[in-house]
Amino acid sequence: MAHAVVALFALCVVALTAGPAAAKYRIGAGDLIEIEVLEDTGLNRQVLVLPDGSISFPLVGTVRAQGRTIEDLRRDLAAGLAPNFAAAPTVSVSVVAIAPEDEDEDEDTIDVYIMGEVLEPGKRETEPGTTILQFLAESGGLSPFAAQSRIELHRVSPSTGTTQIYLFSYNNKLGRNKSPRIASSTRLTEGDVIVVPARKLFE
Repeated sequence: MAHAVVALFALCVVALTAGPAAAKYRIGAGDLIEIEVLEDTGLNRQVLVLPDGSISFPLVGTVRAQGRTIEDLRRDLAAGLAPNFAAAPTVSVSVVAIAPEDEDEDEDTIDVYIMGEVLEPGKRETEPGTTILQFLAESGGLSPFAAQSRIELHRVSPSTGTTQIYLFSYNNKLGRNKSPRIASSTRLTEGDVIVVPARKLFE
């Protein structure tokens, strides 16, 4: 049975690399996207669609991916890369792993953890669909000592089992940290951990 499921998943991924399915499929948060540039193989990589629906790619920056078709994303990347090449670059995009279905909507509440410089840290139950900004408000808000531009969302990747860290800036200041950033509208999922560090002396 397990082999059949794996085989079916593999067929689904293949179907999204070519043919009619690729034209219809809408990219979702958590999908793993493979991007290849024929003229510069050093740019070739797999990127994860962040919880806010965006991806980051060298020479292009942040690009909206969620809700777009594979061809939409390919065109956006090609246009963003074009100024860096003498001729229009040849870009290919494919989905190599699809994010698992979000089952949180069937639950009454989800467990989210928050620690650090908030007024009410700890494990909290919240409704599915709650955003990170709403959850910070549910946790009593930030303390006066919070590093507002370096709030961390720790989320376990369902595909690899590793923890991904995303940064959220409450005050919209980006700072120098190069980690992926998420928007205030990012929805939380079961088991998310939010860490609010203390600000530094001149931060």
